[in-house]
Amino acid sequence: MKNRFVELNRVSKTYSGFPALQNVSFTIGKGDIFGYIGPNGAGKTTTIKSLIGLITDFEGSITIDGNKMPENRDQIHRLIGYLPQKVSFQEWRTVDQALKTFGLLSGIEKDVLDDRIEEVLKLVAIPDSRHRKIKELSGGNIQKVGLAQALLHRPKFLVFDEPLSGLDPASRYQVKEIIKELSKGETTVLFSSHILSDVQDIATKIGIINRGHLVDVGTLEELKYDMEVPKLIRIEFYDIVKDVEAIADIEEVDRVVSENGFRIDLYLHEDEVLSNSSRKVLKKLVGMDYNIKNYGVPSPNLDELYMKYIQESDMR
Repeated sequence: MKNRFVELNRVSKTYSGFPALQNVSFTIGKGDIFGYIGPNGAGKTTTIKSLIGLITDFEGSITIDGNKMPENRDQIHRLIGYLPQKVSFQEWRTVDQALKTFGLLSGIEKDVLDDRIEEVLKLVAIPDSRHRKIKELSGGNIQKVGLAQALLHRPKFLVFDEPLSGLDPASRYQVKEIIKELSKGETTVLFSSHILSDVQDIATKIGIINRGHLVDVGTLEELKYDMEVPKLIRIEFYDIVKDVEAIADIEEVDRVVSENGFRIDLYLHEDEVLSNSSRKVLKKLVGMDYNIKNYGVPSPNLDELYMKYIQESDMR
């Protein structure tokens, strides 16, 4: 089933009495890009290590493409491509030598390995680095070599721990495009990241974890709905607003914000953008001779949603 390619069911893990994961459950569909976010120490890396079999003494169950971890760990390892947060290679070796070693360890046959290395280096946009030594590469290109080794055996499931860390904007864009293209070919991806704008750019599903608890999981629109983000009209001004009190006294105005430019908010009690209350406010503002810069329904980004989720979960 598409919606059950990866399934965690009530997964818990304790370190010396400290609960790192507490009953974490979620599913990832085939071809989904699952962005996993949360503060440092929230449980992201423990989840990832459990998924790939580096941690096996967890409670609950993990199933990947019908295979249970750790009972079917060998079968699962053939499905997984893994990129850790810190990529480590023997720096005196060439990219070609490093990838050949990883390829053979992954069970790739020698007669196809050369072509496979050429394929993945083109995919990660460093084909000219094949015979260069690792120590001669930039940090971003070393990260791309790590991505190449994760892709060598054409895995069905990619697990990335901070894959965009240390990359310049151009390289980050390239890697995000690679991940999106892979998902179109029904490769399933789970990645953690502290760069929430990148998660928003490419994730088809997002999981938020805090203090070992899964706070919420869903698409960006589902997270907005679950957080009950208020619907409002926002009006921003070109002019310096001198008569703030007069605007604040308009009956339909719910909030006045003067930081980083002046704006007013009207909470929607109707579905249409141009509601009766907003018409009245616009008419009054035009009568007061103000020029409107922006008018519309703002949508919170993932950074704003994330902070609300974390703050609310900390208060529980």
